[in-house]
Amino acid sequence: MTTNLPFSQACENNKSPILEKLREIFDAPGNVLEVGTGTGQHAVHFAKSMPHLQWQPSDHPDAVDLCRARLEQAALPNILPVVELDVCTAPWPVESFIWAFSANTAHIMAWSEVEQMFRNIGERLPNDGAFCLYGPFNNHGRYTSESNRQFDQYLRARASHMGIRDLEDLIALAESVGLNLAENHAMPANNRLLVFRK
Repeated sequence: MTTNLPFSQACENNKSPILEKLREIFDAPGNVLEVGTGTGQHAVHFAKSMPHLQWQPSDHPDAVDLCRARLEQAALPNILPVVELDVCTAPWPVESFIWAFSANTAHIMAWSEVEQMFRNIGERLPNDGAFCLYGPFNNHGRYTSESNRQFDQYLRARASHMGIRDLEDLIALAESVGLNLAENHAMPANNRLLVFRK
């Protein structure tokens, strides 16, 4: 067994609360595209807990290797081989899926990348599908907690294109590609799980 796998404490902390909600949303057999698989902790936990799904991990070409060892070690039959996905590069390597999931990506991506993520998911999502986006979000330009304010400052100090996104901006973006915010779930550590549907 491989040890010293890439590890995210945040993923470890939030995987169970997220799973509780995803069980209600991803409630039928089908394939899920995960945008930004990272360390693979979410992919393994969710695929193991929801064997009726085919989980498609993906990540930016610069980060796609981060999850490989964990996914190979887990060897779950319902996790597909990870694919390279730059949200701004067409065509996407995954043409169809019923659901999409992405955690803690919108504040790392440039806004143009967030736009492309929504646009491409909106084009491919079926009428009975859903796009679940997890992370911290602002309300009307205001931080929802002091910890989110500090996190946003940390992000912007790292790179000017990073930063916590405003919920209203995401709703407007979603509506421009035919998606609507159907659910908005409060999650631990001042995060939210946003569920967009056609």
